[in-house]
Amino acid sequence: MVDKILTVCPYCGSGCNLNLIVEEGKVVGAEPANGRTNEGTLCLKGHYGWDFLNDPKILTARLRQPMIRKEGELREASWEEAIRYTADRLLAIKEKYGPDAIMGTGSARGPGNEANYVMQKFMRAAVGTNNIDHCARVCHGPSVAGLSYSLGDGAMSNSIPEIEDADLLLIFGYNAPVTHPIVAGRIVKAKQKGATIIVCDPRKTESARLADTWLPLKGGTNMALVNAFGHVLIEEQLYDKDFVAKHVEGLSEYIENVRSYTPENAEGITGVKAADIRKAMRQYAGSKKAMILYGMGVCQFSQAVDVVKGLASIALLTGNFGRPSVGIGPVRGQNNVQGSCDMGALPNVYPGYQPVTDAKARAKFEKAWGVKLPDKTGYHLTEIPHLVLKEDKVKAYYIFGEDPVQSDPNAAEVRETLDKMEFVVVQDIFMNKTALHADVILPATSWGEHDGVYSSADRGFQRIRKAVEPPKGTKPDWQIICEVATAMGYPMSYKSTEEIWDEMRGLCPKFAGASYKKMEEQGSVQWPCLTEDHPGTPYLYEGNRFSTPNGKGRLFACEWRAPLEQPDRDYPLTLSTVREVGHYSVRTMTGNCRALSQLSDEPGFIQISPEDARQYGIEDGHLLKVISRRGKITARAQVSERVKAGATYMTYHFWIGACNELTVDVLDPISKTPEFKYCAIRLERIHDQQQAELQIREQYESLRQQMLAGAGAHE
Repeated sequence: MVDKILTVCPYCGSGCNLNLIVEEGKVVGAEPANGRTNEGTLCLKGHYGWDFLNDPKILTARLRQPMIRKEGELREASWEEAIRYTADRLLAIKEKYGPDAIMGTGSARGPGNEANYVMQKFMRAAVGTNNIDHCARVCHGPSVAGLSYSLGDGAMSNSIPEIEDADLLLIFGYNAPVTHPIVAGRIVKAKQKGATIIVCDPRKTESARLADTWLPLKGGTNMALVNAFGHVLIEEQLYDKDFVAKHVEGLSEYIENVRSYTPENAEGITGVKAADIRKAMRQYAGSKKAMILYGMGVCQFSQAVDVVKGLASIALLTGNFGRPSVGIGPVRGQNNVQGSCDMGALPNVYPGYQPVTDAKARAKFEKAWGVKLPDKTGYHLTEIPHLVLKEDKVKAYYIFGEDPVQSDPNAAEVRETLDKMEFVVVQDIFMNKTALHADVILPATSWGEHDGVYSSADRGFQRIRKAVEPPKGTKPDWQIICEVATAMGYPMSYKSTEEIWDEMRGLCPKFAGASYKKMEEQGSVQWPCLTEDHPGTPYLYEGNRFSTPNGKGRLFACEWRAPLEQPDRDYPLTLSTVREVGHYSVRTMTGNCRALSQLSDEPGFIQISPEDARQYGIEDGHLLKVISRRGKITARAQVSERVKAGATYMTYHFWIGACNELTVDVLDPISKTPEFKYCAIRLERIHDQQQAELQIREQYESLRQQMLAGAGAHE
């Protein structure tokens, strides 16, 4: 018998609907469904990214039994033993050092919004700390901070389907064909309908190839270019004076801050021709419906929050809000990173973006959860290495659905951090590099094996559904967390994800009307959705009232700051992390799909310019050493005309060519987001390619055996 189960794709934030095809209890395929954002289309990962559910053990193996480290080795344990052990260790650390010695994460991947709600409630109510954060910290944290300041909401102002009806798209540091292929389809449709496409990116990406105007700025000069945009709008009187007078504040200070950023001065910093800067802003200001889309090329710098505010200011100056097909779009990378933020898996806000420092909000949650709650903002995820290694403040880490050893900067420091901690819990579906450092491993069910809700990048709540039975020995994330909380003396129990959801929306005015029933009827509900009879909100700020305290948008500009680690004689090139279309995040899911794993494999590539390849004697496809002040790895050269001399690019999906062994842990001062897009490296040619290929195979097999030994060995 064949069944078709409607659900939402677990890759990227596009929120595409698909049907999982299930035959005799096993997923055998996927087909596109008519979702709000994808309208019957799917990308490569949507079509073929379900296979990890069948546990083919290509890369690593599904976790199927709790494990506890005893005498230095991870050994299988019963659920009763693992829950009791976890609770006792956390209670002992809480009693000895206080609740703030414990850190926890949410998960922006498969678990869903309900599990994230339960996790943040566990940390706040059962442990007693606001030390809860998740991978938004290493990606769109600057969007949450910057857009909340400028507009009042840290999310896309408009919807993904509206993209194709814009007259102009200003795309900044964002390569949709690789990261969000379905969004890229909307961009192509916009161009086919006559829209002007302007792309700001150092590389000639797929997006840049679509552009009418490509502004190839130097890496790390975003703020200078955005300031120059503002300068042109002011100098040439291109801004909407009536809109600004009525709905925006901060104009005088803004004018002063962008005064020196003439296009000619900016050309000297960014390398973008002054005439092109003027042309781009004349086109942007002259369009009736102009939309800004941006991605990691904005957010993963140490001046990211400033740039987000600067981009929002461009839209504010031109009155591009409160209507369809305008506004600003931070297009979220992981499938549920918007949802994890919505659910309060952040150190400064409860679910629904209600500040933990707001006494009224805190009192509401204290009454609902029946416990006194902490009143200060918790630690950020990226601060943990410093807090452990330098200040000795954090002793335990509950890592839920994340792999920081692979995904966070300066991997050697992350490993040292985990090894110094007294207690590390990893709750996940696959064995991974982080789990190798765990004291307890708790195996969870996967996407496709449980129910729940995801939030798409454009604020759309959608149901995910169970299609197959999970492996014996696993439990839903929310159930595991509830059992640990109960064992710690704070009883938590729910009959279903809908019961969790209803508790959450009862505490969050923005989400109050987004019931399971409404999601079933409409397919998607975009927040704000204030009441049961409210349909949701496709675009924000109708009537030009922003969500800031006084209802006005806030302009912002400031001085450009260069990235901290500059190339020098010893490390003459720059490295930026990027993505590739066939793999996702830390690759434990896509690397375990038979079709996707064929697209690319270890050790991963480093893109370099033909000029640099000639200088270092490197040929396309050759293995080479890549070295920074933090580490050394081996990667395969990909010589590309799309890359400027002096710059290199790597994806973070691979174990051996793990670019985060090289990246620098410099943080944005506000969002604490790392500067993944800029650090100094050098390249070294490998003369014996045959020996290097052999070493790669041996290193890969050794890592795979470590992963397999830690999971599924009981089968």
